[in-house]
Amino acid sequence: MNTFQRRLFLRGVGATIALPFLEAHITRTRAASATRTVATTQSGAPLRMAFMSIPNGVQQDHWFPGDNFELNSTMRPLSSLKDSFQVIGGLSHDNATPGTDGAGDHARASATFLTGARARKTAGKDIYVGTSIDQVAARKLTGATRFPSLELSCESVRNTGSCDSGYACAYQYNLAWSTPTTPVSPEANPRLVFERLFGEGSRSERQSNLLQRRKTQKSILDFVLEDAGDLSRSLGARDSRKLDEYLSGVRNLEQRIESAEKMGEFPNPDEPTPAGIPDSFGEHMDLMYDLLVTAFETDSTRVATLLLAYDGSNRVFPEIGVREGHHHLTHNQRDPELAKKVAAIDEFYVSRFARFLKRLADTPDVDGKSLLHNSMLVYGGAIADGNRHSHNNLPVILAGNGGGAFETGRFVDAPEQPMSNLFVAMLDHMNIKVDSFGDSTERLKAI
Repeated sequence: MNTFQRRLFLRGVGATIALPFLEAHITRTRAASATRTVATTQSGAPLRMAFMSIPNGVQQDHWFPGDNFELNSTMRPLSSLKDSFQVIGGLSHDNATPGTDGAGDHARASATFLTGARARKTAGKDIYVGTSIDQVAARKLTGATRFPSLELSCESVRNTGSCDSGYACAYQYNLAWSTPTTPVSPEANPRLVFERLFGEGSRSERQSNLLQRRKTQKSILDFVLEDAGDLSRSLGARDSRKLDEYLSGVRNLEQRIESAEKMGEFPNPDEPTPAGIPDSFGEHMDLMYDLLVTAFETDSTRVATLLLAYDGSNRVFPEIGVREGHHHLTHNQRDPELAKKVAAIDEFYVSRFARFLKRLADTPDVDGKSLLHNSMLVYGGAIADGNRHSHNNLPVILAGNGGGAFETGRFVDAPEQPMSNLFVAMLDHMNIKVDSFGDSTERLKAI
């Protein structure tokens, strides 16, 4: 059994609050003697894997770092975290290229990003692409955590109809595929993610419990107060403080979600565009990132995906003064002023990612390191230049130290290698052995 394996919850009627690792509940065995299992580090602490997808490529002149890992303007928000990530250049997704299929690069890019496979061009029910890398890992982790994987999105999901030049919408709105024909639909509503993490019972039961909390104007924490008090009295000073800080963080998340809902109706899980999405896109991303931090901190899952926006998105960004659509701008980058706006959008996405990494870096893990140290986080997409719809030299950031296995704080040039090579290497570090994945040709050794 893993040295640090444990399950600790606060329970109440309609609530199950998973807790972070506490010193009082860790087996007092030397970390060095831990047996390496799937998705653990050499210390025995959990090793997490997550993938964040950005749309429409990046403004190339502002993306790649210079000599001595001098960050370009797009990555300025990551300056204080330079020692915790590496930028990888040269990776490609050839199965996202047109080939004989013609138009539809945005749909193909989304479908190929985590599968390394070519999507069958169809707008019907006969969709086919491949199993995604996160689901390969999740399958091996079934039973080890509450949720084998967590699928999140900042876009309302569309799984029917045609969305991009004859490609089914399912390709464009899903990153995770449990089989070549079965997408794992992500959740875009922060409330539904919160209730899944902290609520009790089925979806309908969680909805009923939330309605009851609203009638009585109670927090979900009110239903575990007795259990929390009993636990706190049994803890030392440091654990007690950590518990208080964690529960305060849960309450903060709950309040932010309540603010986004503006006391409207509980989001209906059967609605394609449920209520409760924050008006601010930045706040929506932050909430989903924060929910992911909580899921990792409580070891509720070790595998996750987050689709920040579907590829081809023409979203506007009034928060940073950009009122032209993103997709439109990427096809008008010959105009220097419009190219700067694309770069500003890229930087905005990176700023939310940087905030996420900072939270992980500030959250201690069971082995005394941080959640960020014990993670492998891929940020990027399967389109490089949004104007040319190129799929080589992709924008890829690999954040986290992989439990100490990665050499961070540098630019890695991996020319003409399939991105699937990176995924095989990541599975290796998760102690999941595969001969190949997608269109891989070898393991990417440079990381």
